[in-house]
Amino acid sequence: MNWQLVIFDCDGVLVDSEAIQNRVFARMLGEAGLPISYEAVVRQFVWLKMSHCLDIVEQRLGHPLPPGFEARLQDQTFAAFERELKPVRGVAQALDRIDTSVCVASNGSLDKMRKTLGMTGLLPRFQGRMFSAAQVARPKPHPDLYLHAAREMAADPVICAVIEDSRAGVRAAVAAGMTVFGYAAAGQGESLAAAGARVFNDMCELQGLLRAASTRDSQTGGRRLTEVAGQ
Repeated sequence: MNWQLVIFDCDGVLVDSEAIQNRVFARMLGEAGLPISYEAVVRQFVWLKMSHCLDIVEQRLGHPLPPGFEARLQDQTFAAFERELKPVRGVAQALDRIDTSVCVASNGSLDKMRKTLGMTGLLPRFQGRMFSAAQVARPKPHPDLYLHAAREMAADPVICAVIEDSRAGVRAAVAAGMTVFGYAAAGQGESLAAAGARVFNDMCELQGLLRAASTRDSQTGGRRLTEVAGQ
Protein backbone atom coordinates (compact mmCIF):
# COMPACT_ATOMS: atom_id res chain seq x y z
CA MET A 1 0.00 0.00 0.00
CA ASN A 2 1.21 3.50 -0.86
CA TRP A 3 -0.11 6.55 0.97
CA GLN A 4 -2.53 8.58 -1.12
CA LEU A 5 -2.11 11.69 1.01
CA VAL A 6 0.03 12.98 3.89
CA ILE A 7 -1.76 15.65 5.93
CA PHE A 8 0.23 18.03 8.14
CA ASP A 9 -1.02 20.08 11.05
CA CYS A 10 0.43 23.60 10.89
CA ASP A 11 1.47 25.13 14.23
CA GLY A 12 4.21 23.08 15.86
CA VAL A 13 4.49 20.70 12.90
CA LEU A 14 5.29 22.94 9.92
CA VAL A 15 6.01 26.26 11.62
CA ASP A 16 7.72 26.66 15.00
CA SER A 17 5.11 29.09 16.25
CA GLU A 18 3.88 27.76 19.56
CA ALA A 19 6.68 28.98 21.83
CA ILE A 20 6.36 32.48 20.33
CA GLN A 21 2.60 32.76 20.67
CA ASN A 22 2.61 31.29 24.19
CA ARG A 23 5.22 33.82 25.31
CA VAL A 24 3.21 36.73 23.89
CA PHE A 25 0.02 35.37 25.48
CA ALA A 26 1.68 35.09 28.90
CA ARG A 27 2.97 38.67 28.70
CA MET A 28 -0.37 40.11 27.64
CA LEU A 29 -2.28 38.19 30.33
CA GLY A 30 0.05 39.73 32.90
CA GLU A 31 -0.64 43.18 31.50
CA ALA A 32 -4.39 42.44 31.72
CA GLY A 33 -4.13 41.59 35.42
CA LEU A 34 -3.55 37.84 35.39
CA PRO A 35 0.15 37.20 36.06
CA ILE A 36 1.08 33.81 34.62
CA SER A 37 4.32 32.11 33.65
CA TYR A 38 5.14 30.80 30.21
CA GLU A 39 5.18 27.28 31.66
CA ALA A 40 1.69 27.73 33.10
CA VAL A 41 0.38 28.94 29.74
CA VAL A 42 1.77 25.80 28.12
CA ARG A 43 0.21 23.53 30.75
CA GLN A 44 -3.18 25.19 30.83
CA PHE A 45 -3.88 26.64 27.39
CA VAL A 46 -1.88 24.87 24.70
CA TRP A 47 -4.09 23.21 22.05
CA LEU A 48 -7.29 24.86 23.31
CA LYS A 49 -9.25 27.10 20.95
CA MET A 50 -8.51 30.78 21.60
CA SER A 51 -12.16 31.49 22.39
CA HIS A 52 -12.03 28.83 25.11
CA CYS A 53 -8.74 30.25 26.45
CA LEU A 54 -10.23 33.72 26.74
CA ASP A 55 -13.34 32.38 28.47
CA ILE A 56 -11.11 30.71 31.08
CA VAL A 57 -9.09 33.90 31.54
CA GLU A 58 -12.21 36.00 32.10
CA GLN A 59 -13.52 33.50 34.64
CA ARG A 60 -10.27 33.77 36.57
CA LEU A 61 -10.18 37.54 36.35
CA GLY A 62 -13.79 37.80 37.43
CA HIS A 63 -14.51 40.38 34.74
CA PRO A 64 -14.26 40.74 30.96
CA LEU A 65 -10.93 41.35 29.28
CA PRO A 66 -10.35 44.89 28.00
CA PRO A 67 -12.09 45.73 24.71
CA GLY A 68 -9.95 44.76 21.73
CA PHE A 69 -7.77 42.35 23.73
CA GLU A 70 -8.01 39.53 21.19
CA ALA A 71 -7.22 41.83 18.25
CA ARG A 72 -4.16 43.25 20.07
CA LEU A 73 -3.06 39.73 20.97
CA GLN A 74 -3.21 38.74 17.33
CA ASP A 75 -1.35 41.87 16.21
CA GLN A 76 1.43 41.40 18.76
CA THR A 77 1.70 37.69 18.01
CA PHE A 78 2.12 38.33 14.29
CA ALA A 79 4.63 41.09 15.00
CA ALA A 80 6.66 38.54 16.97
CA PHE A 81 6.24 36.02 14.14
CA GLU A 82 7.65 38.56 11.69
CA ARG A 83 10.78 38.84 13.82
CA GLU A 84 11.25 35.25 14.94
CA LEU A 85 9.15 32.64 13.13
CA LYS A 86 10.99 29.76 11.46
CA PRO A 87 9.94 26.45 9.94
CA VAL A 88 10.11 23.45 12.24
CA ARG A 89 13.64 22.10 12.10
CA GLY A 90 14.04 19.62 9.26
CA VAL A 91 10.51 19.92 7.90
CA ALA A 92 11.50 21.37 4.52
CA GLN A 93 13.85 18.45 3.94
CA ALA A 94 11.17 16.01 5.11
CA LEU A 95 8.71 17.50 2.61
CA ASP A 96 11.29 17.18 -0.16
CA ARG A 97 11.51 13.43 0.50
CA ILE A 98 7.77 12.71 0.47
CA ASP A 99 6.77 11.43 -2.96
CA THR A 100 2.99 11.64 -2.57
CA SER A 101 0.41 14.41 -2.25
CA VAL A 102 0.56 16.61 0.84
CA CYS A 103 -1.76 19.19 2.37
CA VAL A 104 -2.18 21.09 5.64
CA ALA A 105 -5.21 20.96 7.96
CA SER A 106 -5.37 23.24 11.00
CA ASN A 107 -7.86 24.49 13.55
CA GLY A 108 -6.37 27.90 12.76
CA SER A 109 -7.72 30.20 10.08
CA LEU A 110 -6.71 30.11 6.43
CA ASP A 111 -5.40 33.65 6.82
CA LYS A 112 -3.11 32.62 9.67
CA MET A 113 -1.83 29.63 7.68
CA ARG A 114 -1.10 31.79 4.65
CA LYS A 115 0.81 34.27 6.79
CA THR A 116 2.86 31.81 8.82
CA LEU A 117 3.63 29.51 5.90
CA GLY A 118 4.51 32.57 3.84
CA MET A 119 6.88 33.92 6.49
CA THR A 120 8.72 30.60 6.61
CA GLY A 121 8.93 29.96 2.87
CA LEU A 122 6.63 26.93 3.00
CA LEU A 123 3.55 28.47 1.37
CA PRO A 124 4.36 27.40 -2.24
CA ARG A 125 4.32 23.77 -1.10
CA PHE A 126 0.74 24.06 0.16
CA GLN A 127 -0.83 26.67 -2.12
CA GLY A 128 -4.40 25.56 -2.80
CA ARG A 129 -4.04 22.67 -0.36
CA MET A 130 -4.83 24.35 2.98
CA PHE A 131 -7.87 23.41 5.04
CA SER A 132 -9.20 25.15 8.15
CA ALA A 133 -11.64 24.11 10.87
CA ALA A 134 -13.64 27.18 9.82
CA GLN A 135 -14.67 25.17 6.76
CA VAL A 136 -16.34 22.36 8.73
CA ALA A 137 -18.97 21.99 11.43
CA ARG A 138 -16.64 20.84 14.21
CA PRO A 139 -12.91 21.43 14.84
CA LYS A 140 -10.37 18.91 16.09
CA PRO A 141 -10.68 16.65 18.13
CA HIS A 142 -13.64 15.78 15.89
CA PRO A 143 -12.76 14.07 12.58
CA ASP A 144 -14.59 16.59 10.34
CA LEU A 145 -11.54 18.57 9.24
CA TYR A 146 -9.43 15.57 8.31
CA LEU A 147 -12.32 13.95 6.45
CA HIS A 148 -12.90 17.24 4.60
CA ALA A 149 -9.23 17.44 3.60
CA ALA A 150 -9.24 13.86 2.33
CA ARG A 151 -12.43 14.44 0.37
CA GLU A 152 -11.11 17.63 -1.24
CA MET A 153 -7.85 15.87 -2.13
CA ALA A 154 -9.72 12.82 -3.52
CA ALA A 155 -8.03 10.47 -1.05
CA ASP A 156 -9.35 7.47 0.87
CA PRO A 157 -9.09 8.31 4.61
CA VAL A 158 -7.77 4.82 5.38
CA ILE A 159 -4.82 5.47 3.05
CA CYS A 160 -4.00 8.87 4.57
CA ALA A 161 -1.19 9.59 7.02
CA VAL A 162 -1.43 12.53 9.42
CA ILE A 163 1.40 14.41 11.15
CA GLU A 164 0.22 15.94 14.43
CA ASP A 165 1.68 17.39 17.62
CA SER A 166 -1.44 17.66 19.79
CA ARG A 167 -3.62 15.12 21.55
CA ALA A 168 -6.74 16.73 20.07
CA GLY A 169 -5.30 16.46 16.57
CA VAL A 170 -4.32 12.83 17.05
CA ARG A 171 -7.81 12.00 18.30
CA ALA A 172 -9.32 13.73 15.25
CA ALA A 173 -7.18 11.78 12.81
CA VAL A 174 -7.78 8.45 14.55
CA ALA A 175 -11.53 9.13 14.49
CA ALA A 176 -11.23 9.80 10.75
CA GLY A 177 -9.72 6.34 10.25
CA MET A 178 -6.25 7.64 9.41
CA THR A 179 -2.80 6.58 10.59
CA VAL A 180 -1.21 9.21 12.82
CA PHE A 181 2.42 10.10 13.48
CA GLY A 182 2.90 12.25 16.57
CA TYR A 183 5.71 14.82 16.42
CA ALA A 184 6.85 15.14 20.02
CA ALA A 185 9.76 17.57 19.96
CA ALA A 186 8.07 19.52 22.78
CA GLY A 187 8.07 16.47 25.05
CA GLN A 188 4.43 15.44 24.72
CA GLY A 189 5.17 11.95 23.39
CA GLU A 190 3.39 10.00 26.12
CA SER A 191 0.17 11.96 25.59
CA LEU A 192 0.32 11.53 21.81
CA ALA A 193 0.96 7.81 22.09
CA ALA A 194 -1.94 7.39 24.50
CA ALA A 195 -4.21 9.09 21.94
CA GLY A 196 -3.16 6.64 19.23
CA ALA A 197 -0.12 8.13 17.48
CA ARG A 198 3.16 6.58 16.50
CA VAL A 199 5.59 9.01 18.14
CA PHE A 200 8.77 10.50 16.68
CA ASN A 201 11.02 13.37 17.75
CA ASP A 202 12.90 14.51 14.64
CA MET A 203 11.54 15.36 11.19
CA CYS A 204 14.47 13.53 9.61
CA GLU A 205 12.77 10.31 10.78
CA LEU A 206 9.51 10.98 8.99
CA GLN A 207 10.22 9.52 5.55
CA GLY A 208 11.42 6.25 7.06
CA LEU A 209 8.40 6.03 9.34
CA LEU A 210 5.98 6.62 6.49
CA ARG A 211 7.68 4.00 4.34
CA ALA A 212 7.86 1.44 7.15
CA ALA A 213 4.21 1.95 8.11
CA SER A 214 3.09 1.66 4.50
CA THR A 215 5.05 -1.58 4.04
CA ARG A 216 3.80 -3.03 7.31
CA ASP A 217 0.21 -2.17 6.45
CA SER A 218 0.53 -3.97 3.12
CA GLN A 219 1.91 -7.06 4.85
CA THR A 220 -1.02 -7.19 7.28
CA GLY A 221 -3.80 -7.20 4.73
CA GLY A 222 -4.49 -3.47 4.62
CA ARG A 223 -5.30 -2.99 8.30
CA ARG A 224 -4.38 0.31 9.89
CA LEU A 225 -1.04 0.52 11.68
CA THR A 226 -2.67 1.49 14.96
CA GLU A 227 -4.83 -1.63 14.86
CA VAL A 228 -1.86 -3.87 14.12
CA ALA A 229 0.30 -2.29 16.80
CA GLY A 230 -2.41 -2.83 19.39
CA GLN A 231 -2.51 -6.61 18.89
